[in-house]
Formats: sequence, C-alpha cells, structure tokens
Amino acid sequence: MSHDPWIWIGAFFTIAIFSYLWRENPLYRFAEHVFVGISVGYLICINWFNVLKPKLVEPLFENGELSLIIPGILAILMLFRFSRKVGWISFWPLAFLIGFSGYAIPTVVETNLLKQIQATVNTPITGTWFDIVSGILIIVGTLACLLYFYFSVPHKGVVGKVAKFGSMLLMVSFGASFGFTVMARISLLIGRVLFILRDWLGLVA
Repeated sequence: MSHDPWIWIGAFFTIAIFSYLWRENPLYRFAEHVFVGISVGYLICINWFNVLKPKLVEPLFENGELSLIIPGILAILMLFRFSRKVGWISFWPLAFLIGFSGYAIPTVVETNLLKQIQATVNTPITGTWFDIVSGILIIVGTLACLLYFYFSVPHKGVVGKVAKFGSMLLMVSFGASFGFTVMARISLLIGRVLFILRDWLGLVA
C-alpha cells in the first residue's frame, strides 16, 4: 500500500463519494461539501489572478487607468445581492450586464448560425462515392431536421415523411451525444478504480 498521505486522502474521498451508491450518508455529504468548498475557493483564486488583478487592480492603481473605476463600481454593486434590504441595488449592474450582452448577438449569430449555413451550403458533393453520399446526407439531413421544427405546414404526406426522417436523425444525434457522455463518465470511473487498485493498494502494476 502507498505511504503517501495525499494518496490516502484521495482514496478516502474517492470511497466517500462512491458510498453514495449504497445510499446517501454523512460520509458522502462531508466529501460533497469539501468538494464544493474547494471548487469555490479555486474559482475565487482563478478569478482574482486571471481577471481582477491583471485587468482591474493593476491597471487602475499602478497604471492610473481611471476609466476602470466605472466597471469596478459596478462589480462592487453586484455584491449587494447578498443583502435582503438593499439587494435591489444589484439590479443596476445586472441590467447593464444583460443589456451589454446584446452586443454579442451579431457575433453569436455569425458563428452559430451563418457559419453553419455556409458550411452546409458549401458541402462538397464530389470525390469518392463515400464523399458524395456523405455530402448528400448532410444537406438532406439538415433540411429534414429544419422541416421537423417547421409547424406552419401540417406534417402529412411527403412533408410528414421528411419530418419523420429529420426526427430520426435528431434521435441518432442525441443518442450519440449521450453515448459520448456515458463513455466519458466510464473513463472517469476507470481512472478512479485504477487509482484505488494501483496507486493506493498497489494490487496492479
């Protein structure tokens, strides 16, 4: 068995989390609270050293960029959210943040919509038979999926069959995404089991 105390701590919390498979218990809740606390502390440090310090504190106090006073005040006003009496003050910077998010709408439309439309329209239908079939399937599948969400026309006859094909493609896509998620979780499980058997107990090489 390992003599490293950090390995023992990791094994303890791993077993504590796995104990939830039996039922929820104080050991699992303790490990859960420790994980949440460490995650919040880690995010606070990341935000301080990667955002607040280099982009607000240092430019404001060392370089004298007084224009940063306004976003600094707005950031401080967000903290009033924790107060029940004066929590309404946090609505002002929140409203500014939500309103400013409209500035990103053209970028989101261009990257998530126009680029995909352009890629679909420019799908090549040349080359080997596999490339031709793939190109046709991409174009037809995209149109079928869009038709499935077009409710101005009754889904009957040819339109209904095409919409049905689009729903089948959507189910295949959702199934592939779910399978990828399950595969990722199983990979994490294998890593934890190897940690217990190899690093902690030393049962496997």
